[in-house]
Amino acid sequence: MRDLFLPVLLGTPRKNRQSEHAAKWVAAKLAGRTGVETQFFDVRDFDLPRDHYGTEIGERFPEWRDAIVRADGLVIVTPEYNHGYPGALKSVLDLLLKEYIHKAVAFVGVSAGPWGGTRVIEAMVPMVRELGLAVSFSDLNFPGVASKFDSEGNLLDAAYEHRVTGFIDELVWMSTTLRWGRENVPSRFHTI
Repeated sequence: MRDLFLPVLLGTPRKNRQSEHAAKWVAAKLAGRTGVETQFFDVRDFDLPRDHYGTEIGERFPEWRDAIVRADGLVIVTPEYNHGYPGALKSVLDLLLKEYIHKAVAFVGVSAGPWGGTRVIEAMVPMVRELGLAVSFSDLNFPGVASKFDSEGNLLDAAYEHRVTGFIDELVWMSTTLRWGRENVPSRFHTI
């Protein structure tokens, strides 16, 4: 059985973003997990269209398209901006559609305040469901994110070592189960 492929998407292009430390830390944890392969994507690296989103738009982003076609699941790391998600994150997700169907998605929420991105995750659930993604129930939240990592991105709160294990365990289970389903159960969205 091939390794699970679980890309990580960092969802904000802002300068001095604190979520970058969390995203890179989670990506490193995934990369260190036996049976998992990952790839890091950053919304900053996408030259997003300003005037057209059509069915062929994914062709302009072959690395992203190919990664999502191959993916068994996806990790989205997003800060909470005014109780919502960054527009650039939504724009990147909108580049594709059918490629997401019946794949797992797990959220890492980040905030400067005490909620740890809980509200942004709640705002994203209906949107990613419309894309066809299946949401994990194990989120990873970083409230007061500036106190969780040093300036070099080193984790300062050891409690997250345990939390990330449960987060990845659930994503691996969902991704494995959904991959089996895509490969063994007929659907109008994929062939077996």
